[in-house]
Parts: sequence; structure tokens; C-alpha cells
Amino acid sequence: MFDWIRKLWRVDTAPGDDKRTHNLFEAAAVYVAACAEDDQERIDEASGWVSPEALSFGVNELACRAVIALAREHDESPGAVARTLLGLPAA
Repeated sequence: MFDWIRKLWRVDTAPGDDKRTHNLFEAAAVYVAACAEDDQERIDEASGWVSPEALSFGVNELACRAVIALAREHDESPGAVARTLLGLPAA
């Protein structure tokens, strides 16, 4: 009944691999770090671990958590931190 949730959350690696599974948060972390380092090989690898929808959800969740953590660290609002990170003027 909940197979679709399980498939969204985890995906097995290809047959013959180390039988390791990757969850969407691991894929998002590797994907974002690879983007920051301009590592196309790792970007492609992480993109293949989960569906595009799951990766998008994971990247969004990572962004939200990062903004919240930075806001707490700098005693600023999440909105102010997000605007600063994107190089936008203060609201």
C-alpha cells in the first residue's frame, strides 16, 4: 500500500553495485555539495540515486535547514539570510 512512499524515499543502486541504497537527503547533500564544487561527475551520480522529484524535495529541505541554521547562528531572520545569500537588497 505504501510502496510509492518507500520508492520516493529510497532507491536501490544498479545491479552489480555494492547493494547500497541512497535516500533522498543523502542524494541532495551530495548533489548540492557537488554543485558548489562544480563537480559534474558527482552531480550526475547523485542525480541518478533518486527520482528528480525526490531530489528536488531533498534540495529544498536542505536549503530550508541551511537558512534556518545560518539565521540562528547570525541572530537574523530566515528571510534576511535568504536575501543575503542570493545577493538581494534588504526588504
